[in-house]
Order: sequence, then structure tokens, then C-alpha cells
Amino acid sequence: MSFDHQLKEALPHLWRYGFSLTRDRVQADDLVQDSVERALRKRKLWDQSQPLKPWVMKILLNVFRDRFRARNRLAEVPFEPEYSGSVEDRSVEDRSELNAVVARMQTLPETQLQALQLVAFGGLTYAECAEVLGVPTGTILSRVARARAKLNEDAAKAAPTLRSVT
Repeated sequence: MSFDHQLKEALPHLWRYGFSLTRDRVQADDLVQDSVERALRKRKLWDQSQPLKPWVMKILLNVFRDRFRARNRLAEVPFEPEYSGSVEDRSVEDRSELNAVVARMQTLPETQLQALQLVAFGGLTYAECAEVLGVPTGTILSRVARARAKLNEDAAKAAPTLRSVT
């Protein structure tokens, strides 16, 4: 596939990953735009024998780090509790559950959160995620498994319990 075609297919994944990093629609748009612009400028550096999406995800992560983490602005980015993707196809319960998961995700260690975001929101395989983060694939498997286990454990603790009144 051509560079342009692969880039177009990667855009929804880039936006979801960008939103998971910034938690703000406008900043996610800006982040994706800057990442795509950088990818277009540096397209000659892309190895055509490799898929494009992991390469562009790494660019997005680097742009994010340059822009937000270096300036410690991550704490200043507001969380949008009302965002849940396409509102039309989600019930109130689904939106509430999604918002609770996103809130619990913010309690994960940074390494687990990055791996989970790339796999869950970025749509990368474990191997592609490992390439983006520069760690072995087994490390990604472990980080994602620990993150999911922690989220499930936290969900179980948060679930309301019913007691018998008889």
C-alpha cells in the first residue's frame, strides 16, 4: 500500500491515541495534525518494508512528549468526562462505564498506561507497540496484562454490592 493510503487508514487510530494522551478534542486534533505534518515532511525516512502506523504513532508520541511532558502541562490538560466517542450509538450506562474506565486508567503507572493506550486506542499489535516504545514485545505483553488486571481489580472494588434485607 502507498504511504498516503496507509496514512489515511491510520488517522482514526492516531486521533484516538492522541485523545487518550491529551484528554481534549482540540488538543488531540492539533497533535494529530502536527504528527501527520511531521510524517509528511519526513516520509523519506520511513522504511517502506514496514507498516506505516507504528512509525506515525511513534512520531505522535514524540510530538506529545515534546509539547506536553517537557513543559509539565499534562496536569493542566482538563479531562472531558462527557466524551465517549459517538454519542448516538452509546447508552448512558455505556458512557458512564467508559468514563469510569478512563478515570481508572489515570491511576496506572506511566509505562502500563502508554502500552495500554497504544494497543487499545492506537490499534497497534503488541510487536508494533514494542517498536514504538523501544522495548521487547514480552515487556509490552506484561505491561498490558498488568494494566488490564489492575483495571479489572479496580472495577470489582468499585462495583456496588447488594445486601439482603431478609
